[in-house]
Amino acid sequence: MTTAVEQHIDHFQERFVRITKEVGRRIVGNEDIVANTVTSLLAGGHVLLEGIPGVGKTALVHTLSDVLHLKFSRIQFTPDLMPADIVGTNIVQEHDAGGTFFEFQPGPIFANIVLADEINRATPKTQSALLEAMQEMSVSVGKTTYKLEQPFLVLATQNPLEMEGTYPLPEAQLDRFFFKLKVKYPTESAMHTILERTTQASSDQVERVVDAEEILKMRHAARLVPIAQPVQGYAIRITLGTHPSSPYATPMIKQYVRYGASPRAAQALVLAAKIHALCHGQAFVSPENIRAVALPALRHRVLMNFEGEAEQVDADVMVNELLAGVSPDA
Repeated sequence: MTTAVEQHIDHFQERFVRITKEVGRRIVGNEDIVANTVTSLLAGGHVLLEGIPGVGKTALVHTLSDVLHLKFSRIQFTPDLMPADIVGTNIVQEHDAGGTFFEFQPGPIFANIVLADEINRATPKTQSALLEAMQEMSVSVGKTTYKLEQPFLVLATQNPLEMEGTYPLPEAQLDRFFFKLKVKYPTESAMHTILERTTQASSDQVERVVDAEEILKMRHAARLVPIAQPVQGYAIRITLGTHPSSPYATPMIKQYVRYGASPRAAQALVLAAKIHALCHGQAFVSPENIRAVALPALRHRVLMNFEGEAEQVDADVMVNELLAGVSPDA
């Protein structure tokens, strides 16, 4: 490795570690969740956070916005929320000399980090207001399209327990999420730390470590990491293996899956693997990097058939079986 490449990797690692450490000053026991959220930001993707109430999903998003020099907004999704409440609307204004005109009033989607809290509580019509923003990085109101400022990250949360009165996310929208992360209940030792930090007079203050320009530079640097054709082929075979008709499909996938991951999954595997490689001091992508990011990249893109839903088969189990059954060697 040349000195320039080593410095490039060290610089990326140092920035990544600083971000995750600062977030970790408030968020306890979810190091993987924090790292994967930052990975998604640097890949230009979005994150779906799933977990029961009180495990720190919203706090994670707030803390991330505090650590970064980015504009933050929060949208509480409810059944009566309308698309205009998210993207904004044209309102009537009056000229000083008389007469009226329409002026666009931007909604909360015009931010760098957008927290879509309990996204599955809003109707599909309102959920779809995020689709264009997540995919095209723009918002269309009437005949006008407004570009969103970069970087742009949607962090959506949902509660897996209270499903009554909710609207499950459609497959097209699920596919727009780069990662789906499951926030687990904290351990006993982590609970001690949480109580010590939240029930005393003083609270942990975090420092802002990078700005939008630095994040965009890191995003560009990650895309420059080379990946060999055989390693890229491994990511492709894993993606194809989620389809029951594929020769790479495992017995469980053939039995329980209706439809597998789209090409966006392969893109997510490669981009996330590049960032994972840089964070571990590697100048190129290896099959181990692909395997390390496969679970959050695939778990929400595997759609169950009737039998799989009836038996409540966990997508994580099938992805792990797929990783065990597909060899890195072609």
